[in-house]
Amino acid sequence: MKVSSADLVENFGAISDKALVEPVTITADGQERLVLLSSAEYDRLKRRDRRAILVEDLSDEEMADIVGQRVPERFDHLNEELKDWQP
Repeated sequence: MKVSSADLVENFGAISDKALVEPVTITADGQERLVLLSSAEYDRLKRRDRRAILVEDLSDEEMADIVGQRVPERFDHLNEELKDWQP
């Protein structure tokens, strides 16, 4: 749903209720400016937030921690799935 900022001001109650069900795009001068969404949807999106870094940015200590990791034995059965895998 898209509404103008003027419509949002005039109909805030109804539009905010709609935003509980689906994101509402707010426009100004015909351009998309904001999105109004429920706090539950915002929280869901935040949980999906990821931080990506380059390997080159890892410290020697972080690299040593990664290299030293081992898969727990309880997952050994998954090795069979990788036997025939080819990139």
